[in-house]
Amino acid sequence: MSVGRSPGPADAGPGEQVCHLYRLRPGAEEEYERRHAEIWPEMSALLDEAGIYDYHIYRHGLLLICVLRTRHGHSYARRVTGGSTVQERWTRSLTHLFAEIADTDGEPLWAYPVFHHVGRSPET
Repeated sequence: MSVGRSPGPADAGPGEQVCHLYRLRPGAEEEYERRHAEIWPEMSALLDEAGIYDYHIYRHGLLLICVLRTRHGHSYARRVTGGSTVQERWTRSLTHLFAEIADTDGEPLWAYPVFHHVGRSPET
């Protein structure tokens, strides 16, 4: 890990939440949302194969906040998606929409937890 870099989810185990950020190019918001509303069935199947679940992408202006959990740990999910031609095609088809997707080391822009309030479930 580079000095001064925030910790990433390399060791995030099953069920642990991870979060990373992207920044869109100005004017790309509508196309980005449309593309995700029409996600390829083979891309959804790949996410399932990789054990990725509870995956949300939030948008605030040009900032995208991606939050997800994995069934088999993040390292496993990254190996499955990283070796996939489907993932490669999907990423390539969206590349023109992004202003920023990784740090200078090529790592995703990981966000790390600062605060977590578990609270009581609605049933209690």
